[in-house]
Amino acid sequence: MKRRKLVNVQWRVIQYTVGAAVLAAAVALVVAGYMENVELGRLLFHRVWGIPSGAFLLVVVLAVGAAFGYVFGKSLKKRLEELVAAILRFERGNYAYRVPDLGDDEIGQAALHLNAMAEHIENQVASLQKLSSEKAKWNEELKHAAIAEERQRLARELHDAVSQQLFAISMLSSAVRETHRVDPEATPKQLAIIEEMAGHAQNEMRALLLHLRPARLDGKGLKQGVEELLAEFQAKQPINIKWKIDDVAGMPKGVEDHLFRIVQEGLSNVLRHSKAKTLNVRLIRSEKQIHLKITDDGIGFDVKAQKASSYGLKSIRERVSEIGGVVEIFSMPGKGTEIDVKVPVIKEAKEPHD
Repeated sequence: MKRRKLVNVQWRVIQYTVGAAVLAAAVALVVAGYMENVELGRLLFHRVWGIPSGAFLLVVVLAVGAAFGYVFGKSLKKRLEELVAAILRFERGNYAYRVPDLGDDEIGQAALHLNAMAEHIENQVASLQKLSSEKAKWNEELKHAAIAEERQRLARELHDAVSQQLFAISMLSSAVRETHRVDPEATPKQLAIIEEMAGHAQNEMRALLLHLRPARLDGKGLKQGVEELLAEFQAKQPINIKWKIDDVAGMPKGVEDHLFRIVQEGLSNVLRHSKAKTLNVRLIRSEKQIHLKITDDGIGFDVKAQKASSYGLKSIRERVSEIGGVVEIFSMPGKGTEIDVKVPVIKEAKEPHD
């Protein structure tokens, strides 16, 4: 949608007041001339201090109208700027901000309604974060329940794949000694088979270990978990990573888990798509917000294109939404990518606004 050019409200008020003053003066002159039975031209050209009365009256009217419009417009502009600043803060996720008292007129009422809306959203965010924490707790319980089943599955896969292959390797290794005495030329072929089976077994083990890799904090704090994840990522990938991670102890566990998974997803996107040489991760906590920013110098992409709807970015948006935050994704082809997440810090839900 095309944005309209803004006009300074103070200047617009000055225009209105000056126009109203000129119109009122003109009407007053006509009425005065009619009541005194004096021609309008004589009134306009009657000299006051050597100046035609029409010109003198016009200057006075313009000055009074402009002065009144300037004072009134300045006050109106200041109050409207307070409303716009509050709306921008709410848009960026700072729901703890409150609009100051702006009077008893419609602008003051709009400020009161904005404060009530912010408090309502703040309570909803607190409920979302509480629900997220409860969900994380349920996940912990489900994880313990699933451990036994996972162990059984791993035992079956070890028996059906790796164990049988190792047993076959053992049998073939024993047979090589016997075959070598009888038919030495067959030995290289048998050794090649053993080498191939050992490679298959090694691949099976790598696949199993990949499934066993943890994808959550598992009792660690968010700061420790993210720093360990970044250090491991840097050790295994040819990329320069810089990070600054604040301690966010005291946050609901659901929020910490979601932030950790957002970092994981961001690193996964960098690894899979960006071809970046440098990565910068910042997790900063203020009194009212947690600010997570992941920036790379990779190939970037067109945010409006289909690639912007990839599963990784969609997952990040969903996780941010679940904890009541806001996310902005900036990228251009050849200019890298920036993922900017802001999550409000709310200790507990407040009573609803009356």
